[in-house]
Amino acid sequence: MALSFLKKQGLKFIEKNFFYHHGEIDLIMMDKQQLVFIEVRYRKSEKYGSALESVTQKKQQRIIKTSQYFLLKNKQYRQLPLRFDVVAFQKDISITSITWIKAAF
Repeated sequence: MALSFLKKQGLKFIEKNFFYHHGEIDLIMMDKQQLVFIEVRYRKSEKYGSALESVTQKKQQRIIKTSQYFLLKNKQYRQLPLRFDVVAFQKDISITSITWIKAAF
């Protein structure tokens, strides 16, 4: 659902679920000439915090390390400006419940 939403916003898909032993990046996309690493979070309940709150400092560091590995493996993207976004769904999984934070960290 996040991929479909972001494509409708004009982003171009590169890869999903890019894994490295430090972590995983849910989506990697292009927004014009900017490479965007996107963390997608969903929470059915706020019992343990919101979807946005679940992107902790530790999680951010894992995503950053994984993005560095992606760039090591994909030289064609090295010179592009980077951005780290978060797409969060809370309670109801529908397009209207999406929160998209550009440059979240």
